[in-house]
Amino acid sequence: MNSLPVFLRLQGRPVILLGEGEARAAKARLLERAGAEIVGEDTDAALAIVAIEDEAEAEAAVVRLKARGVLVNATDRPALCDFTLPAIVDREPVLIAIGTGGASAGLAKALRQRLETLLPPSLGDLATRLFGARAAIRARWPDATARRKAIDAALDGPLDPLSALSEDAVTSWLQSADQAEATALITIVVRSDDPDDLTLGEARLLGRADHVYHSPAVHPAILDRARADAGRTRTSAPPRAFAGLSLYLLGKAQP
Repeated sequence: MNSLPVFLRLQGRPVILLGEGEARAAKARLLERAGAEIVGEDTDAALAIVAIEDEAEAEAAVVRLKARGVLVNATDRPALCDFTLPAIVDREPVLIAIGTGGASAGLAKALRQRLETLLPPSLGDLATRLFGARAAIRARWPDATARRKAIDAALDGPLDPLSALSEDAVTSWLQSADQAEATALITIVVRSDDPDDLTLGEARLLGRADHVYHSPAVHPAILDRARADAGRTRTSAPPRAFAGLSLYLLGKAQP
């Protein structure tokens, strides 16, 4: 990972925008959607976008801005960029950003278009309703681990974010939700080093597991699909003692 994805709150904050033509207009529309105040080069700001077509003029502007400590995005010039602008799927308040580090804006756009067809319009409403139900969720599951497991199970079932949900879906889930899943150890036989060969069910288990035990043959790319905060133990045999939802990943299956 050569850059850190972040979401910046720009409402009412100044952002320098330099340039002309459609390139500048496109960036202006994006900044306006985020609520930023578009200003000129002489204004104090933390961020700047340089959409100048002339190479020498663009480089000179970037140098001036960086000398002031301003973080700069230079359109179509990834080598000059302190930050890049991703393709965006907007299901407010859910935002999905797709970046390629400036390698290919066309690829990011193509991925965005694919995701647009997969994500229902109700996704943003689901996020809003889950936020509104935080107090009720905490009351139902006071323990943080149990609460996380219950939410994970719901999003893998009755609150599936890729499904069109009714307005009362969250309320119905809270009224009927079972207790969080019991302690379990599940063995998964890894078929290849390619994480895309995992089934949807296996990928979901990896995303929910509290601890992942794995044989030495399991490729790091597979382990990267587990939760970032999940425990990881390299072992040649399944554990005798475990807690929560645990997985044992057995090395690549033999042909």
